[in-house]
Amino acid sequence: MLTVVIGGFFGDEGKGKICAYLSLADDVRVAVRTGSVNAGHTVVYMGKEYKLRIIPSAFVNLKARLLIAPGANLRTDVFWRELSVLSGFAVKERIGVDKHCSIIEPRHVDEEQRSEYLSKKIGSTKQGVGAAVRDRVMRIARLAKDLEELRDFIVDVPEIVHSALNKGLPVLIEGTQGTFLSLYHGTYPYVTSRDTTASAVCSEAGVGPKDVDEVVLVLKAYVTRVGAGPLEGELSPEEVAERGLVEYGTVTGRPRRVALFNFELAKRAVMLNSATQIALTRVDSLDPTCRSIRDYEKLSPNIRRFVEEIENELNRPVSLISTGPEVTDIIDRRKELGLLR
Repeated sequence: MLTVVIGGFFGDEGKGKICAYLSLADDVRVAVRTGSVNAGHTVVYMGKEYKLRIIPSAFVNLKARLLIAPGANLRTDVFWRELSVLSGFAVKERIGVDKHCSIIEPRHVDEEQRSEYLSKKIGSTKQGVGAAVRDRVMRIARLAKDLEELRDFIVDVPEIVHSALNKGLPVLIEGTQGTFLSLYHGTYPYVTSRDTTASAVCSEAGVGPKDVDEVVLVLKAYVTRVGAGPLEGELSPEEVAERGLVEYGTVTGRPRRVALFNFELAKRAVMLNSATQIALTRVDSLDPTCRSIRDYEKLSPNIRRFVEEIENELNRPVSLISTGPEVTDIIDRRKELGLLR
C-alpha cells in the first residue's frame, strides 16, 4: 500500500501534520522524504512542536523506517541538527539517506544569499537548493555517497521501498512545498527549483505510477503564500488579522500572504496530481468552535457545508479534516467513506 501526500496550493498546507497522522493511523513501515530544506514541515506531537526541513514527519511512528530520497537535496548541517532534536525518537537508528541524494554545500547557500534577483524578485528562501539542483543538472554535484560523514546512513531507497511494497507493508511518500510552486506547473518564475507534483515526488523516491494506491491532496481551508508571486483574492494585512489568519513561514519566518479558498486552483491541483482524496486542514482557524473536534457530526454547520461544497466541486472525498495543531486533532472519515483497504 503506497500513499503519496502532496500540497495542493503554495505550500504551508499542513502536509507534515497529515503525514505524521497517517504514519500512526496506517502503521506505516517505510516513510520517504522528498524535496529539500527549503520546505519546512511542522509536527505537534504530545504537546511539543517540531519544525522539520529534511527528516520525514513520520518520525512519530517508532516502527517506521525513515528515508531521504535519491532525488532529494541534503544539507548536512540541517540533517545533524534535526537528528539531535529528535534524539528521543531513535531517528538516528532508523534514518537512511539514498546514495544518490545530492548535497547542498556552503557555497550554494552563499551564492543564493548574495543573489538580489532571488531575494528581491522571486522571494526565494535562499537555502542553496536551486544552486545545488543546477550543479546536479550540470553533473558536478557531490552525492551523499561521496561524504565520509554520511557513510553509516547510506542506503538504496528504491530497493527498501519496493521490498516493503512487495511484502504488503504500508509505505508513505511525503511531498514537498505545493503544487503551484512547481517549476513546470506553478506561477513561473515565482516557483521553486523542482517539480512538486505527485508524479515528480514518486520519481524522486524511485517508484512508478502503477505502484501508487492513494494520492492525498492536502488543502488548507484558505490559501497562503510566502514570498513574491500572484495570489488571487489576496486579503490585506488588516483583513488577515481581523479574521485571525496570521501565520509565519516555517523556514523563513516571513508572514504568509493570505487569500480565501480557491476552488479553481484546487480543481487544477486535483487534475495535476491525480488526487484520490482530500485532506482539509485549518478548519479551526475559520471556525474556532471546531477546535480539536474528532467527530464529523460535531463540526459546525458552516464547516460541514464547506466540506460538502469541496467534495461536490472537486468530485473527490474529503477523507481527513484537521481541527487543530496536534497530530491527533483530526477527523478520519476514511472508514465511513469506504476508503480503507
